[in-house]
Amino acid sequence: MSDKLSDKDKKDWENFLSNKEVLKDKDSLELKKKVTKTQSFDLHGFTLDEANKEIDHLIRQSYINGTNKLIIVTGKGLHSEHEKDPYVSKDLGILRYSVPEYIKNNNELMSMIYEIKTADIKDGGSGAFYIFLKKKL
Repeated sequence: MSDKLSDKDKKDWENFLSNKEVLKDKDSLELKKKVTKTQSFDLHGFTLDEANKEIDHLIRQSYINGTNKLIIVTGKGLHSEHEKDPYVSKDLGILRYSVPEYIKNNNELMSMIYEIKTADIKDGGSGAFYIFLKKKL
């Protein structure tokens, strides 16, 4: 050891080396997962106008309340009454495509949103989507 070290430092170093305590490897510790405040909402049975009003209100309230993630269940449109209408596509569910389009065309809502994407299978797959909200400023 260097002569510039104090006797106390030398003693502390020797105590450290003789100590059998195992130190945790900080690289192997799992990092804290980001806490996500999630809210789910089911739009089954809503008309397009009702769904758009509800989603507008939900996004605004969730943003104010600090919710990070919304799970919006629209369904796939498989049992919808619109299938009797010859002018409506049988391949497209009304809410499934129209609600995300409504959100994307509303600049005020989009200013609160970080990302919109299709939900994982466990949350409804193609019959649902996620809205990830920004932090409230």
